[in-house]
Amino acid sequence: MGCDSGQDNEKPVHRVWIDVFQLATMQVTNAEYSRFLSDTASLPPPFWRDPNFSHPEQPVVGVSWHDAVRYCDWLTARAGRRFRLPTEAEWERAARGGVENALYPWGDTPPHGLPRYTDRWKTGPEPVGRAEPNAYGLYNMCDNVHEWCSDWFDANYYAVSPERNPRGPRVATRRASRGGSWRHHIKMSRCAVRSSIPPEFQYADYGFRVACG
Repeated sequence: MGCDSGQDNEKPVHRVWIDVFQLATMQVTNAEYSRFLSDTASLPPPFWRDPNFSHPEQPVVGVSWHDAVRYCDWLTARAGRRFRLPTEAEWERAARGGVENALYPWGDTPPHGLPRYTDRWKTGPEPVGRAEPNAYGLYNMCDNVHEWCSDWFDANYYAVSPERNPRGPRVATRRASRGGSWRHHIKMSRCAVRSSIPPEFQYADYGFRVACG
């Protein structure tokens, strides 16, 4: 986990072990989130009716960390099994697709070398599942929208992280997120890149996917 050539908060590179878990193949879409809004009589997030973000198969954006957790709780009650946000360690494990030390899910080729790179993400995220999946069959692991993780964020956490099932610091002011977004000039992030914002923020390039187990 981590990257020696990355930002300081990605160091030191260290090995962790995590218990078996499952991760959604794709980011939660507007179509899926609309069922949550209907069932819970919740207010829609910002950008909900913006045509750049309202396609049913686009990932939902503008959800805060608290919104994402409420969605997981709703899905848990509806499905009869526990759903949650992934930890940073789980997310990075999944993004790598079983390949250690590669910069991206597809290897070390820079993002701008991928097919149609210059034609994508003009005004918002793509509908999910349009790009090639990684070796685990997961789509958009390092592009489209930043994805909320369950952990609080600490830039120095890797120096004290436990070897098994790390879940972040006990408390902080920002929640961790992973993956690249449509908004950035470099549209895709490396597997090891860490980011964070306060949990109440609602940005047009933030979404999430669910984990269980």
